[in-house]
This record gives sequence, structure tokens and C-alpha cells, in this order.
Amino acid sequence: MGPRSTPWRAYRDIASAIRDRITGGEYPQGARLPSESAWCAEYGVARNTLRRALAQLADEGLITAQPGTGRVVSSQGQTEAAAPQYRRIAAELRAAIESGEFPAGGALPGESALAQRYGVSRGTARQALAELEGADLVVAVHGKGRFVRRR
Repeated sequence: MGPRSTPWRAYRDIASAIRDRITGGEYPQGARLPSESAWCAEYGVARNTLRRALAQLADEGLITAQPGTGRVVSSQGQTEAAAPQYRRIAAELRAAIESGEFPAGGALPGESALAQRYGVSRGTARQALAELEGADLVVAVHGKGRFVRRR
């Protein structure tokens, strides 16, 4: 995690770092991951922050929890999960923003519209939009929607 990380972003940074280690081959399919205590010590965060990061990776299908064993890299860990659906959607939206299809200050499609367009759940669409918010490309306005950030 970099010095610019805030507690709100810490779990995303940790999830990204662990994801990179898995997809990079440090933890192959079926490999047992370190304990929560070990991860907390390594990243210098509270257990709740770490659990949120691990939950995100589990939601992506990258890791699974096995009773009596702990968390392990799922069988799809180095293939499908290397590019989860929400990341592919976020990449397409980012390209559309950069090409001017969605101009600065312009509204983005809502979660429901994106879910229907890409054939995914609203939660997956929400993750894609959150990825763009995290990259400071999009701003959410409560009750109004998400808009391309003015530069």
C-alpha cells in the first residue's frame, strides 16, 4: 500500500496486491493462503480491513474458504479471475470516457442499464462503477447518478 492510501481505499489496495500475487503465480491453484494474522502484519491493517479485501477476492471467484484449511486459490484463480467481469466492464467504460463517448460532466448509464447491457448482476455493474470512482474518473452524486469527472 502506498502512502496515499486512506482507510476507505486500503482494502482495495490490499485486494489488488493479493490478486496480483495470485495471478502472477506466487500462489498457484489450490495453494493455501497465509493466515489473516500474517496478512494483517504484512499490510499493517486491522483484521476487518483484511477481511473486506479477502471478501472482494472471494466475490470475484479468485479464492475460496475451506473449513479446516483456510483460504485457498480457487481452480479458476489464474485464468478466469485474472480479468473479472466487473474489470472488463470498467475497462470498456474507461475507453468510452477517454474516447469522448461519455463527455466530462456527462452522466453514465445506471447500474440497472449496465447490468442489462452486459448481462451481469447489478452488484457486478456497481463494482465496475466503483472501480472508475476509485480511479477518479467518475463521481457519484447521491440521488442523481454517476458522472464523468471534469478535469
